[in-house]
Amino acid sequence: MDGFFFLFKYAIAGIKLAILLDRNVKLHILTGFVVIFLSYILKISKFEFIFVLFSIFFVLITEFINTAIEEMTNLIKKEHSREAMIAKDVAAAAVLLSAIFAIVVGFIIFSPYFLALI
Repeated sequence: MDGFFFLFKYAIAGIKLAILLDRNVKLHILTGFVVIFLSYILKISKFEFIFVLFSIFFVLITEFINTAIEEMTNLIKKEHSREAMIAKDVAAAAVLLSAIFAIVVGFIIFSPYFLALI
């Protein structure tokens, strides 16, 4: 059982490092907390909340992968190269697509609640 919890040590360290190294991770986490708070205030359904949580985690996961790819690329390739640029740009594109997905989900879920307030 000790080995099982030992694995979490590295995962938690990775989360801490991503937060420390990447301001975009900080921004996505802050945004996620704001959206969760908004979900609570507007009393969205449990089903809607699942989509909101999925969207938040999807963006965070892609941002973590992007950070890992950027750091690994910087380690392997000190000088600029086309291959390094492709790796970094494609990873950044994954984050952009996940963020667009989250915005669309947020718009679909939250717009009826905001319209009802007007």
